[in-house]
Amino acid sequence: MTARSTTRVMMVVCAWLATALCANAATAADAYDAAVANPARSAADVKRDALDHPAELLRLAGIKPGMHVADFLAGDGYYSELLSYVVGPKGHVLMMNNKSFDGYSEGAAQKRVAGNRLPNVDYKILDLKQMNLGTGTLDAVLVIKVYHDLYWVDPSGEWPKVDVPGTLDQIARALKPGGVLLLVDHSAQEGHGSGDASALHRIEEAFAQKDFESRGLEVVAHSDALRRPDDKRDLISYKPPAVGKTDRFVLVFKKRAK
Repeated sequence: MTARSTTRVMMVVCAWLATALCANAATAADAYDAAVANPARSAADVKRDALDHPAELLRLAGIKPGMHVADFLAGDGYYSELLSYVVGPKGHVLMMNNKSFDGYSEGAAQKRVAGNRLPNVDYKILDLKQMNLGTGTLDAVLVIKVYHDLYWVDPSGEWPKVDVPGTLDQIARALKPGGVLLLVDHSAQEGHGSGDASALHRIEEAFAQKDFESRGLEVVAHSDALRRPDDKRDLISYKPPAVGKTDRFVLVFKKRAK
């Protein structure tokens, strides 16, 4: 084969690879949009999409078909259902709450999986002290607007005091090397650390990043999709006038290989 022929063949191969990569990327992107557009979703979930940008966040995290994913303190399971569609029949979703979060969902969590409507989703009510997640069992974990609750001290006693290091250690241990963790939370003011978790249900991004990095995870992506520069970060996140208008940080971590 002449040098010119070799060059021509290489050019054809490179073009084919580029086309294949683009096609794969488009297919992956379509999976997230398709999950959001699934007609089986409730009107309440669809209404929430404009605020949460779920397709964009799941795409950022790289959730793929066949993955085993945990939705940590999933509440009513909004993200669990979307994950169910994305990971598909060969994947699995652990939709998990503790007793308090199950109560907050007011039955919506059980209703979401009733009648085996999401056959690849298991709903479990777990004690955060011993979640029994195992070691290297998960490809991904979602921690969506609940990380600050681990630092919440509730004087009424309705929310139990959490062993934060122990809980985060269990999550990190359950992730496979190379596994990802998608973290979204309400931003606290710079320098406040976890100090606003109880009063305002917010937490500082830099504090969160260090908390997970200390457990063998590293930031590999972030998004400004949920940013609200007009939020002064001084109001409680889940009550008017701040509800739905908070600045939220989005970080994707990957577990380092040993």
